[in-house]
Amino acid sequence: MTGKPTALGRRIADELVYVGLAARSGVLRADPPWRLARLARSYLRFGMLGALPQLAAGRHPDRAAVLDERGTFTFGELEAHSNAVAHAWRAKGFRPGEGIAILVRNHRGFLVATFAAAKCGARIVLLNTEFAGPQIREVAQREGTHLLVHDEEYTELLTGIDPPRGRFLAWTDSPGTDTLEALAAANPSTPPPKPGVIPKIILLTSGTTGTPKGAPRPEPRSLAPLGAILSKVPFRSGEVTECCAPMFHTLGFAHMLFGVALGSTLVVRRRFDPLSTMDSLEKHGATAMIVVPVMLQRLLELDSAALQRKLALRIIFVAGSQLGADLCRRTTAAFGPVVYNLYGSTEVAYATMATPDDLRVEPGCVGTPVRGAVIRILDENGREVPPGRTGRIFVGNTVQFEGYTGGQHKEIIDGLMSTGDVGHIDANGRLFVDGRDDDMIISGGENLFPGEVEELLATHESIIEAAAIGVPDEKFGQRLRAFVVVRDGATLTEEDVREHVRANLARYKVPRDVVFLDELPRNPTGKVLKRALAERPFKPS
Repeated sequence: MTGKPTALGRRIADELVYVGLAARSGVLRADPPWRLARLARSYLRFGMLGALPQLAAGRHPDRAAVLDERGTFTFGELEAHSNAVAHAWRAKGFRPGEGIAILVRNHRGFLVATFAAAKCGARIVLLNTEFAGPQIREVAQREGTHLLVHDEEYTELLTGIDPPRGRFLAWTDSPGTDTLEALAAANPSTPPPKPGVIPKIILLTSGTTGTPKGAPRPEPRSLAPLGAILSKVPFRSGEVTECCAPMFHTLGFAHMLFGVALGSTLVVRRRFDPLSTMDSLEKHGATAMIVVPVMLQRLLELDSAALQRKLALRIIFVAGSQLGADLCRRTTAAFGPVVYNLYGSTEVAYATMATPDDLRVEPGCVGTPVRGAVIRILDENGREVPPGRTGRIFVGNTVQFEGYTGGQHKEIIDGLMSTGDVGHIDANGRLFVDGRDDDMIISGGENLFPGEVEELLATHESIIEAAAIGVPDEKFGQRLRAFVVVRDGATLTEEDVREHVRANLARYKVPRDVVFLDELPRNPTGKVLKRALAERPFKPS
């Protein structure tokens, strides 16, 4: 019995801190009674997700919610359009609790579709815009798609998908009755009927090791998701945020919601381009940028003139895959001490955050737990290991997923969920991710994780990026194979790569195979597709 009051007291204390952080950021403030009453009605009708546009539109209807290739889209327009589209879908027979799949790039249509779906009480399935046709059809069928929203460019890929409530275009260069814009123009902008069902978000795993799985997450009933981030990162209301990360992914989706909650302007484009991003940062005076590591890498490959802009950036928020010490140092050198590195996953949401102070001391770390999160490093028997020792990373918080839609779940020990990674915590409480739990290689009786070798190879002046995997070996059980991308104009041999590792790490960590590639295969969030590397034919030199 003694543990319950302690846990309850900790939860209450966390919630009070979240309220303070939300007030300091500008999310919570002294609004007029009539506005609070309107917001309360919206929350009771649609839940937290569906009420967000009303929150922003009530405070600043004429402020830009989104700046995309089509110009400015205000918070007032977002509220009106999402209401009208929800009316249209309900009129076409959509029933609360059914599934709405969204296959949309970063533009205003993503926000309209998401909030309209929330106001319908839908199961909102966010589809990966880089999926091939068979993957889209498989996921859409598995997750239960009753209505589909997509950009016109995906029309051919969607052949054979005919959801009963219809298909609608979020982005097209031709007018039509099946576009979100047409629905918004033809339907009332007043709030739609109360759905009576709380919406649910279905995020998809990255699929780097197999078919992407659906990871449903219930709508939060507290300020925890926002407060946890604000406990480490100084976001403020009314900022301009350059959101480069795809919004169908956890990172981009969370910051889309943060932007609306904070009343901040999101600057987005349908495709990431390094030079366009630098131009946009300067033009719009963005104070925050949301990226995955591979985007930072591409930015840093620009020439010095492109990088030497007068920018207002005070936050570069990075997540989605391993940042690494070398890329962190180079980013800090180019943009200043403004990097915030989040560690989490689709399943566990957030875990730790490395602030600029953390990264100044340990650029390879992923920081300390955010408010409300618990981190434990456990051995194979579920026992906690001492600081400095590598083990499996387990996370506890209040916003984890409910289990995969296929019925599986992540391993849970004492209420903490496995991230699937291994790592260690140093004497100062900072977490380091050493690799994937299933990436460990046993070569000649020695355990090694490819991440350490990858991190070292990335420091070589002639290497842009590198990845390493374990492959079968008749003599040693497994051996390490490295894949290397060489900088333009540089010359590098297989032995040069091995010698670089040999000079810095133990001999058993030297890759026996070295493969040179033009680029590493990655998913849209920058994670290397190691399955694709393992399937590549290999011919020894």
